[in-house]
Amino acid sequence: MKLKLIYPKWNKLERQTPFNLPPHGPVAFAASLPSHVEVSFTDENVETIDFEEPCDAVAVSMMLSTQAKRGWYIADEYRRRDKPVIFGGIATMLHARETLEHADSVFLGESEGRMEEVIQDLENGRLKKIYNYMIQPPSVELIGPARRDLYKKELYNHKGVQMVDLFHASRGCRFSCYPCAVAYLGGRRFRPRPIDKVVEELATIDNNRLFIVDNSLAQNKEWEKELFRAMIPFKKKWISHTIEDDPEILDLAAQAGGWYVYQAIYDTSDYIRERIRRYHDHGFGVEGTILLGLDNQTEDDVKRLIDFLHDIDLDLAEFTILTPFPHTKAYDDMIREGRIFDFNWDNYNAGQVVYHPRNISAERLQELYEYAWTSFYGSESQELRMFRLLYSVVLREMKEGTYRPRNRELIKKSFGRDINRKVLG
Repeated sequence: MKLKLIYPKWNKLERQTPFNLPPHGPVAFAASLPSHVEVSFTDENVETIDFEEPCDAVAVSMMLSTQAKRGWYIADEYRRRDKPVIFGGIATMLHARETLEHADSVFLGESEGRMEEVIQDLENGRLKKIYNYMIQPPSVELIGPARRDLYKKELYNHKGVQMVDLFHASRGCRFSCYPCAVAYLGGRRFRPRPIDKVVEELATIDNNRLFIVDNSLAQNKEWEKELFRAMIPFKKKWISHTIEDDPEILDLAAQAGGWYVYQAIYDTSDYIRERIRRYHDHGFGVEGTILLGLDNQTEDDVKRLIDFLHDIDLDLAEFTILTPFPHTKAYDDMIREGRIFDFNWDNYNAGQVVYHPRNISAERLQELYEYAWTSFYGSESQELRMFRLLYSVVLREMKEGTYRPRNRELIKKSFGRDINRKVLG
């Protein structure tokens, strides 16, 4: 059986440096398929879909709400060609009702241990309209190495720099943050993969740089320490979301190759200031993730927060506007209060205001978002700051003997003489 697996394109935010990471959801899904299924993968962000490519069925994997309308269009095109289409992924779960109008089948939940049934139903002509496994996630023991062989790796680079590989060591999250849909998607139970399974997958990844995409690594201290000890021998350099603010864990994380972390910055407290300092003291770069438009924020609060970022020596900052995604408390509250005025999912990209904030007008919040990017990157561009972080990890790799030069001349030519002068002196 030939299955065409597609990851729909989506428009990047104007303010962000444009690059494409290899998507993790589709290749994790592909690993759960029965061995007799032949898979062909197209990431529409880096290549064009060939709608005439022979296949028996199509699977559309959607992660973001901004992919939904494009995913529906793709499905409609294939169904006009009499190809059955199955949808899955995070955005499918968030927009299941609408997706059903464009699908032969919608799969909800995590796929490990479940795809044998789906494929058998497909082959026997009795595909169900909905496969709902959200209530009972599969055992983490079933999660195997992702199908990275499906990537066309040459397509995932930015100006000659090979992009990181994506990897996950756990699922679920015990936190329930106000604008986040994870509690709905995966439940509030932290589900760490067994360390031997993590090691098994790490051994299959030939890229020396990783992005650990777990919602947060700061969920279980003992598991976190065990994870970092297991990672040390691989000598990989990695990025992750928040890790535990604990000296022993930070030290182990640094030994394990921690490169930089995403850290939510939600106020101007000394706690945040000290947390950034401790990351830096352990050799981590820090990319602050700053959410604008919360109900407790005034315009002065937003300006004060932006000024604070300059004081704490952040390496990078990513500004987003609160987006009320379906199945979040933010969405439920705003629907009840009649505050959402835009239901075009293309605009649910965390860069556009789609609701009426409580203490700021929608128009002013959009202006403050633009101001935040301009203010933070006024003296140095995001691309320059990214290159500085890249150079820091290259130096570490060279010191450890793990550096793999890739297209050095292309990198110099692409980034230009000025950026090299500023970074390299």
